[in-house]
Amino acid sequence: MSLIIVGTVAFDAIQTPFGSSGKVVGGAASYIGLSASQFVKEQHIISVIGDDFPQAFVEELESRGIQTEGLERRAGEKSFFWEGKYHMDMNSRDTLTTELNVLADFQPRVPEAAQSASYVMLGNLDPSVQLSVLDQLYARPKLVVLDTMNFWMDIALEPLKKVLERVDVLTINDEEARQLSGEHSLVKAANKILTMGPSTLVIKKGEHGALLFNEDEIFFAPALPLEEVLDPTGAGDTFAGGFIGYLAHTDDTSFTNMKRAVVLGSAMASFACEKFGTDRLMELTQAELDIRIQRFVDLVDFDILLKD
Repeated sequence: MSLIIVGTVAFDAIQTPFGSSGKVVGGAASYIGLSASQFVKEQHIISVIGDDFPQAFVEELESRGIQTEGLERRAGEKSFFWEGKYHMDMNSRDTLTTELNVLADFQPRVPEAAQSASYVMLGNLDPSVQLSVLDQLYARPKLVVLDTMNFWMDIALEPLKKVLERVDVLTINDEEARQLSGEHSLVKAANKILTMGPSTLVIKKGEHGALLFNEDEIFFAPALPLEEVLDPTGAGDTFAGGFIGYLAHTDDTSFTNMKRAVVLGSAMASFACEKFGTDRLMELTQAELDIRIQRFVDLVDFDILLKD
């Protein structure tokens, strides 16, 4: 099944208590595309870059079956750049620099070959950009997944609500779920968010795993305990890529299959944390992924003996 990915292809500079990356390739669409490419080979990426962006990374995407006709390169302009510094807990961070550059007036263009895609992943971007992509599609996709963040809830809540009305799955973290819903309890938050449009909600809890909700069911997947977390920057986007990549590969959007997709997404996210930027995802092998998936299975596999 074909998949559209919308998001940033950009530069990051990351500081953690355990090291600094310097300027590296990042961006939501970069992580999503690399992660999804482990499962689905027909992808279309919708983004914009400046002429400072390395062509070698674009060629890496293309080598994985990711079509880049919708990746606009602007001559004489710079790519989006974000710099951040993580605290010791590796969950909280401070933004040091944000340079929109080519993203400031980005008008996405969906190539004709992608306009009938069955699966759409709307990475974290201005809701108006996300809406523009949906407006360019021939028909309603089989599944639309949306990722967003508290920044857009602060400055573009009404456009965000319009996007929510047109998507099937929303992925956000626990803090964002509480802000969007106004509820502290994540169960109450999920129930309220599910009235806004999505039929399914994924609440990402970082090192504490992820929750999957629909109207009637709840599922929880743990995060894999890692010996070392070097850079969690792209973990959420990598999770989203694994999640939708698996669903597109199996062409099964049932809640049961979404449970599997959450585990696959969590497995992919665990790799992203092991090196700065996208490096770990680019070197990942199928054998390594198979082993890690089994580790997730072993993590939650147990028997309970109840007395009569």
